Amino acid sequence: MPENPEPEKPASFEAGLKELEAVVKELESGDLPLEKALGLFEKGVRLTDQCRKQLEEAETRVEALIKRNDKVQAQPFPADKS
Repeated sequence: MPENPEPEKPASFEAGLKELEAVVKELESGDLPLEKALGLFEKGVRLTDQCRKQLEEAETRVEALIKRNDKVQAQPFPADKS
């Protein structure tokens, strides 16, 4: 049986991000057995995917709300150049 079962989907983007930050902080401590580190890494990847999906859904909702000439037109977000 896996030590780190599939995490529940966070209630919000902010909750998922906070959980991901805790995972990263624990991994950065460097004082973990290999199996625990791998489990945390897998959890971090899942949380990253969930947060990314939530951001994409939010972007889609924002694009749907932008109206021009009484028609909904998608308007992409400017790319972050950092």
